[in-house]
Amino acid sequence: MKFYGRETERKKLNSMFQTDGQMISLIYGRRRIGKSELIRQVLKETELKSIYYECKQTTEQNNVDSLSELVGEAFDFPKPAFADMESLLRFLFRTSEKEPLILVLDEYPYLRENVKGLDSVLQSVIDEYRDRSNMKLIICGSYVDTMKELLAEQNPLYGRIDLTLNLKPMDYYESALFYPDFSDEDKVRIYSVFGGIPYYNRLIDGKKSVRENIIDLIASPGARLENEVSMYLSSEISKITNVNEVFEALAKGFSRYKDILDQSHVSSGPALVDVLDKLIRMDVVDKITPINDENNRKKSGYFISDNLSLFYYKYIFRNSSRMNIMDSDIFYDRYIAEDFETKYVPKIFEDVCRQYLIRKNRMGCMDEIFEKIGKYYYDDPVERKNGEFDIVTLDDKGYIFYEAKFRKEPVTEQMIENEIVQVKQTGLECYKYGFFSKSGFACEERENRSLIELKELYR
Repeated sequence: MKFYGRETERKKLNSMFQTDGQMISLIYGRRRIGKSELIRQVLKETELKSIYYECKQTTEQNNVDSLSELVGEAFDFPKPAFADMESLLRFLFRTSEKEPLILVLDEYPYLRENVKGLDSVLQSVIDEYRDRSNMKLIICGSYVDTMKELLAEQNPLYGRIDLTLNLKPMDYYESALFYPDFSDEDKVRIYSVFGGIPYYNRLIDGKKSVRENIIDLIASPGARLENEVSMYLSSEISKITNVNEVFEALAKGFSRYKDILDQSHVSSGPALVDVLDKLIRMDVVDKITPINDENNRKKSGYFISDNLSLFYYKYIFRNSSRMNIMDSDIFYDRYIAEDFETKYVPKIFEDVCRQYLIRKNRMGCMDEIFEKIGKYYYDDPVERKNGEFDIVTLDDKGYIFYEAKFRKEPVTEQMIENEIVQVKQTGLECYKYGFFSKSGFACEERENRSLIELKELYR
């Protein structure tokens, strides 16, 4: 199966393999994010001897026996016998003095559960062989909180990790590599549902329509991903009822802490704080503050950042009983189709455009490199209301306002003029304006305006 994306991470790992001496790497990220696939790919790209071991939820001795078999295969000798994990690790570190060796301990938290003091054991071995081994050790795991503990100051491994990779979901551009045959606008639609999780994107069938993929994978009884969201959440959080309440509130558009508390019926403020903090650490929720008032907690908002979770709680969770007794096409037409096209996808398109700007900024391709991008909070003295603009950047010259339109009609001069007037009425002073359009433009670009067609996002 072809491997897509993760160029930056692959370069960092390959560089680590080429570095002389001992190197320790920590790779973590949510389930299905592609950690194991990334590691397997870089192992294919190197000539160094490697041992890849997926730790098991079983006894220490069982893990020792299983890893010993791989050691025998790697060095072409009969399976060696070791009394415990420490003696096995010491053997491998000692062996790496003669030739470089890559050792991958995938799903490390499972091993950590069953080997008493494993972090301390590793620390001892790492320190003992620091100056003479050529071990390239990769510690990998999906339980983000557990993996982050390894980086904490009080942990025995603190200060011994040479490379840390926190794998995040792919952006819209890398995700589209999984489904190249779709039109650009359909790529946006697919991304709006399945997001940047490689496992989900590998399930996309390029021979089917967007609608068919959605129905087959999540919007029908027994669909492959129907229970994916709830299974992932329940594996990490014990009080799933509170999580469901919070996600329902977020999916309805409530983003302020007070509104979420009122809507979710979570028993107390502290309980809600715990749930939100956990969801943020799990990479399914973001806490966003406006770029012009970053220290004002009252203006912070919480948003579902995982597209599959957003789609699930917006359309499937609340309608699951109906879905189970209806024809899938009728269910889609009645409860998904119109809102999906007119509200859901246009909102995700804003995020796609934001990601596009970040990509261009990182590549140094912007006229002015911006240092901030995000929402801009305003108080409108004329209308006596407040609100937010979704895409605003700040660079050395000032602010640039962007508007994203995912609609059938081209953007006209009048539409642009109306947007600029509305922005000026709020007091936001911009030296330039940018407009994204799915259907192109029925006007000309001017000196202080950027007109960006959808096709530009996928070049």
